[in-house]
Amino acid sequence: MTFEELYDREFDFIWRSLRRLGIPHDDLPDAVQEVFLVVHRRLASFEGRAKVTTWLFKIALRVARDRRRRAHVRHEVVSSEALDAIIDPGEDATQALERRDDLALFDAALDGLDLDQRAVFTLFELEGLSGPAVAELLDIPLGTAYSRLRLGRASFRERLKRHAARLGLSMPAWKEGS
Repeated sequence: MTFEELYDREFDFIWRSLRRLGIPHDDLPDAVQEVFLVVHRRLASFEGRAKVTTWLFKIALRVARDRRRRAHVRHEVVSSEALDAIIDPGEDATQALERRDDLALFDAALDGLDLDQRAVFTLFELEGLSGPAVAELLDIPLGTAYSRLRLGRASFRERLKRHAARLGLSMPAWKEGS
């Protein structure tokens, strides 16, 4: 597979993965570029022992970790412009506000997770991977993957409740019953 084919096929996966790993929307283009620079340099040495997406996610996770460590140096300020840009033009004003509130709650709860828990949580809950697939992708024992998932879910749920209460919002419809 050529670099161009890989880039075209996996760009959305990398974008989504980095966003879910906590890269602010304004920094996503640079972070995606960092990932694909590493991919470009190392593609010839990729032996295919793991799936390409496994290899790519590991690179994305390293980039997210490095950016998180350097964030205090750059004095990053997260903007909410990304949430406003996601609004569906077909929604009425009430639906748009509810969607924006839900996204803000979701992002706030997700942002509070430890990066290791966040990686497992997003791969399992948002990407729909199985526990064994997550463990293999992250190269961790299956028990560790399930432990991080359990802790991540609990932390996510608690943060979601706390942020909703602080903002005076009801729990989103997608969260009710959990």
